[in-house]
Amino acid sequence: MSRFLWPERLTVSKVAASAALPRRHSSSKPHGRCVSLPPATETIETMRIGITCYPTYGGSGVVATELGQELAARGHDVHFISYAPPIRMNLNDPHIFFHEVEVASYPLFDHPPYALALATKMLEVFEAEALDLLHVHYAIPHSVSAMLARSMAAPRRLPFITTLHGTDITLVGSNRSYLPITKFSIEQSDGVTSISRYLLNQTLRDFDIKRPIEVIPNFVNCDLYTRQPNVAQRAKWAPAGEPILMHLSNFRPVKRITDAVEIFAQVRAKMPAKLVLVGDGPERGAAEFLVRKKKLQKDVHFLGKQDQVYRLLSDADLFLLPSQLESFGLAALEAMACEVPVIATNVGGVPEVVEHNVDGYLVEPGDVATAAKYAVDLLSRADRGREMGQLARLNAKKKFCANDVIPSYERYYQRVLSESRTASA
Repeated sequence: MSRFLWPERLTVSKVAASAALPRRHSSSKPHGRCVSLPPATETIETMRIGITCYPTYGGSGVVATELGQELAARGHDVHFISYAPPIRMNLNDPHIFFHEVEVASYPLFDHPPYALALATKMLEVFEAEALDLLHVHYAIPHSVSAMLARSMAAPRRLPFITTLHGTDITLVGSNRSYLPITKFSIEQSDGVTSISRYLLNQTLRDFDIKRPIEVIPNFVNCDLYTRQPNVAQRAKWAPAGEPILMHLSNFRPVKRITDAVEIFAQVRAKMPAKLVLVGDGPERGAAEFLVRKKKLQKDVHFLGKQDQVYRLLSDADLFLLPSQLESFGLAALEAMACEVPVIATNVGGVPEVVEHNVDGYLVEPGDVATAAKYAVDLLSRADRGREMGQLARLNAKKKFCANDVIPSYERYYQRVLSESRTASA
């Protein structure tokens, strides 16, 4: 017999009534962030959800963190399990908890066995917090750890869902050293989701997966990501009122950040402008060198890693995403929600987000000349592309608002839980 007492499940309609219940090791401070509220007519059982992601400044970690915060806003208990707090996590939310994975280092190990430590911590959190399920983001190694945790928890149920984000399939997972275990862990998952149709097709093609995979796209909080210009901030970057181009990423090679600098250099040769680069990573040095080489130091601002990026995007006139590959293009979506038109590469899942010549422009990777031409044409207009920016927000709201996407995750969780109960009955 299980040694846990499972409290009565609360529905979202009962969340307000549950506010007075005592909570474990959480803060009661208001968290001060805008949240997407659930539709008034929808009733969903609240769940205890464990989320594992890479806590770094990348798309999968950002999506996982934002998902957790949106779920918490809808009354679910969300337990983040990772080696560090995710960059956008807000521990002031009383429904959000963090559990650190501690990895011991021994001389015997060239590399600390994080996957094993993570599996053990997943089991510990399941037992201590009576989790309903685990949701792991990025297949390697998180789905493998979740599979181990599920096995250790037996005969108790601990279903896990794997969300595929991109390079876990297109780069890491397709490496012959990892392909068999990636394929196995995906097929052993109780549920699998993909962030785009492109990534779904890549997964089916490269891994010959036989199980169903649900496409649930990335999303943006349309109440939070909205155009709210900051006059003082804009004046700091562009004191003479120059148009502002912006790029946001983790500065990995696949992001081709030096192409953003090259595009800007060609724009700057035609008109006054400023470039704001948000983020940090291995290619920052190369970008800084290129800026110095082209004598653009006065026109380019490196901001480093930032948390509340919606406060920055609102002051941009144009967003650049010149990546070699994007399975979705979350940064482009965030910009679009802030009424910023996007120039991006026509790769991966980006065309599912940006519609060419409607809410932005698409070019081939490395084609900085065409990207610069589009940028000059747009920024030379008196309204600096305001009409295109407004269309960008309209399309972002139509397809990718958290209010619409989060219920898809909730329904998927409920389906996986129901199938898990049926299978173990």
